[in-house]
Amino acid sequence: MTISRDSFDALFDGFQEEAFRLETLDDYTGSSNPENLRAFFAGEEKPADFSAAWLAQIRSNTEVGKRMYRVHILTRPLTDYLRYELGWGYRSNQTAGEEFFILDVTNRPNPLEGVPDFWMFDNATVVSMTYDSDGAFLGALPEDEPEKWQKWRDLAMSQAEPFPKWWERYGKA
Repeated sequence: MTISRDSFDALFDGFQEEAFRLETLDDYTGSSNPENLRAFFAGEEKPADFSAAWLAQIRSNTEVGKRMYRVHILTRPLTDYLRYELGWGYRSNQTAGEEFFILDVTNRPNPLEGVPDFWMFDNATVVSMTYDSDGAFLGALPEDEPEKWQKWRDLAMSQAEPFPKWWERYGKA
């Protein structure tokens, strides 16, 4: 059963040590601000208030020593959406303290094929994420067996590289 949006949002206020995200999709357009997407694709400057609420959430956690980090599994060439997400989103979120890692499976098998997007909070609370075909967020499902999700996180982290290093090589490609 999907948890409520309020319950999902409360997870970002209630965790004590770390919040980890695995991202597996090439396109989350349906979950994105249409005006920001339009501006990015038109070559305009990033709005000054870009993702302001999310950046405040990240800062409120990282400034007190909580870790927020994620791995995105992707292939090159990047989709238009990924150019937006990484170029504007990740680079902005880094300024608030979120850490990013890339698991580039362009020339190798995906070691996490079939694993859904998920958030894990404090190695214990896990919610998998569901999306429609346009990348619109449909909801978060509570998951059991946190050890299984921890293994997937550890595998992703062991094979991913820091985003800044990856971006330096491939960000403009």
